[in-house]
Amino acid sequence: RDLNAVIVLKGHGTVITDGNASYRNPTGNPGMAVGGSGDVLAGILVSLLGQKIPPLKAAACAAWLHGAAGDRCAEKMGQYGMLPTDMLQELPHLLK
Repeated sequence: RDLNAVIVLKGHGTVITDGNASYRNPTGNPGMAVGGSGDVLAGILVSLLGQKIPPLKAAACAAWLHGAAGDRCAEKMGQYGMLPTDMLQELPHLLK
């Protein structure tokens, strides 16, 4: 709150907060713990910020979209072996 920043603590039950309000994201799975996955999250977040969505809401939405894309991948191919590019391919289905 003192820094006027939004924090996203990724992990099981990701927490997003600005020090005043907070969200807990239930989506995502251990198969997402692979290099490049955070880059996908960052790209989603920057895209939402570029659409003028307020930072806290953008971070919460980005975390949900990222986790939901990972969950769709896990359903289709299992948690092991999925790549960040697989998660990217699921985003259009979530944004309909």
